[in-house]
Amino acid sequence: MRHQKGFSLIELLIVVAIILIIAAIAIPNLLRAKISADESSAAASVRQLSTAQISYAAAYPLNGYAANLSALGPGSSNCSSGPTSDNACIVDNVLGSGFKSGYQFLSVGSAGGSGNPNTQFVSSSAPTSPGVSGVRNFCTITDGVLRIDPGPGTAIAPDVATCSAYPIAQ
Repeated sequence: MRHQKGFSLIELLIVVAIILIIAAIAIPNLLRAKISADESSAAASVRQLSTAQISYAAAYPLNGYAANLSALGPGSSNCSSGPTSDNACIVDNVLGSGFKSGYQFLSVGSAGGSGNPNTQFVSSSAPTSPGVSGVRNFCTITDGVLRIDPGPGTAIAPDVATCSAYPIAQ
């Protein structure tokens, strides 16, 4: 009588089929979890930008809110010479670069028609790869309320009026 050592081809095919079925179930869930994590990071970053704008306006009252995102970050100096109105060193260089966790960010101040200083701002985000890194846009304006664009997440909210039209996050 022969003693069988190893597995038959049928047994190996069954194991491979089971592994493929498990992968087919697990991979979409992992992708949804990544999108959820990226969206949570984007919402928190928009809130952080809102707080940074308020801090900037308190530190530089003649300017009001920061005119752009780079004014909130460290810029090329990495804050070695201390904060200035051009590089306030309020946000880190990752968020200050405008890209983080699959999202792009914008934070701009505007005078609202009254000249200097900037009396209002919008901080917003949009996924860099809609449907892959996220499906929703987030924004906040001077009131500090987080808003969500329920659409497909393709364009970043460039101004206060656009962000104000989005529904408030629940």
